[in-house]
Amino acid sequence: MREDGAVSEPGLIRGITRRDALRRIAIVAAGVPMAATLGRVAWAGDAPTTPPTAKTARAKAVIEIWMAGGPCHIDTFDPKPEAGEDYAGPLGAPIQTNADGIRIGSLLPLLAKQADKYSIIRSMSHGNNGHETAAYITQTGRNPGERLVYPGFGAVVSLFKGGTNAYTGVIPPYVVLTAPLGRFSESGFLGPKYAPFATGGDPNQRRFAVEGIVAEGISDERQKDRRELLHKLDALGHALPKSPGLEALDRCEDKAYDMILGDAGRVFDLSEEKDPVRDSYGRTTFGQSCLVARRLVETGVPYVTIHVGGWDTHKQHFETMRRRLPDLDRGVSTLLQDLAGRGLLDSTIVWCGGEFGRTPKVLWEAPWNGGRGHHGRCFSTLVAGGGFKGGVVVGTTDKKGEDVADRPVHPRELHGAMYEKLGIDPDGPLPNQRGLDVTVTDPLEGGADAKRLPEIA
Repeated sequence: MREDGAVSEPGLIRGITRRDALRRIAIVAAGVPMAATLGRVAWAGDAPTTPPTAKTARAKAVIEIWMAGGPCHIDTFDPKPEAGEDYAGPLGAPIQTNADGIRIGSLLPLLAKQADKYSIIRSMSHGNNGHETAAYITQTGRNPGERLVYPGFGAVVSLFKGGTNAYTGVIPPYVVLTAPLGRFSESGFLGPKYAPFATGGDPNQRRFAVEGIVAEGISDERQKDRRELLHKLDALGHALPKSPGLEALDRCEDKAYDMILGDAGRVFDLSEEKDPVRDSYGRTTFGQSCLVARRLVETGVPYVTIHVGGWDTHKQHFETMRRRLPDLDRGVSTLLQDLAGRGLLDSTIVWCGGEFGRTPKVLWEAPWNGGRGHHGRCFSTLVAGGGFKGGVVVGTTDKKGEDVADRPVHPRELHGAMYEKLGIDPDGPLPNQRGLDVTVTDPLEGGADAKRLPEIA
C-alpha cells in the first residue's frame, strides 16, 4: 500500500483507498452475500496466473459421497458372515448382487441390483485411526509428516477443470452439499480460490435455502428492488465509473445476481423436478442431495461432494446402520441409475467411502453396547462411472475383516486412477503460486509407468 493509503498490490483495486474499496465491497455484499465468495474467486492472489488445462478425458465430473466418521466395511461392501456373531453381528446375512460372486450387506438391496455399474475396492488401507489424519490421507492421497498442507482431491480437480480455460460456469467448480468437510483444509497450499462452495441449507426442505443464493422470506422481486436501491446509494461507483477495480467488483456482482435470480441458480431449485423423480431418491437430506449433485454435473460443474456424516458408530452401531444404510442405499442406487439413464454415468465418476472402516470385532460390553471403533488397517470404497469397470472387486481382506489379505490400495492409487480418467497426469506438476516443486500425486513404486488400479481402469 502506498503512503497515501491507495492499494498497489497486483491484482487488487488500483488508485482508490483501501477504506473506499472495502466500503464498496460492504455495500454490495450487504445485499448480495454471494458476491464476497465470487470476488474471492475472481481476484484471489494465491492462485496460479495461468490455470492448467486437463488432457482429453473420459470423465468430465466427479460426485464424491463422503461418509464422514468411517463407515463399517463389514456391514456394507465386505461382509464376513463366516466370522460369526462377534464380528458380523445381527446383520450377518449378506445378499447376492447382480454381479456374479459379489455379495454386499443385507441393508443394501437396491445397490445389490446396480452392482454391474460399480466396483468395490475392499483393500483400501493407510493404517491410521485418527479422524483428522485419516481424512487428510484419504482426501489428499498424502501421508502426513511434511510441513506442507496438500490440497484435497476436489481442490486439485477444481484447479485443472475449473480454470478459465476449461470452465466458464457461474456456479463455482467445486461444490459441497451441504456442510464443509471440516477435518482439514480442503484447498491446502493452493489457497482459498480452490476451496469448495458449501451450500448450507437442506435440499429436502420446501425451498432449498442455499447460503448466499436463496434467502428465506425474500422474494425475487424484493431482491431486484434491493439491487436497484444499492446502485442508487453507490456514490463511489458513480464517482469512478471507469475504475478497473470497481469494474471487476461489478462483474462479481453480476455473477452473484445470476446465481440468485438468473438461470444458474435454478440448478438448486428441486421444484423443477417431477415428484416421482424426487421420491425415487428418497425425501431425505441425503437423497435430495444426490439429486442436486446430478443436476450440478448435468450443468457442467466438475466436482461435487455430498457430505453425509454420522458414521462414527462407537455406540449402538447396529441401530445406526438400520437408520442410515437404507437412506444411503436408496440415494446412491438411484443416482447411478439416473446418471446412466441420462447418458452421464460414462462421463461422471462416483466414489463413495469414508476415512477408514470400523473394528470388525463388535464391542458388546457397556458403554459401547454393540459399537465398533476406528479401523484404518482396511476399509472399502465404491467406484463407478467415468470409464471405470463395473461388477469387479479389487483386493481382499482376511476372514475376519481385520487386515488386507491381498492387493493393498493406498488412497493415492485411487486418486491417480481417477485423475487419469479425468485427463489429469497424476505424475505431472501441480501448479501453485508458491512455486513448490510438487507433483499431482506421490509417485508409486515403478515410477511414472506404474499402473493404477488396472483391474477396473
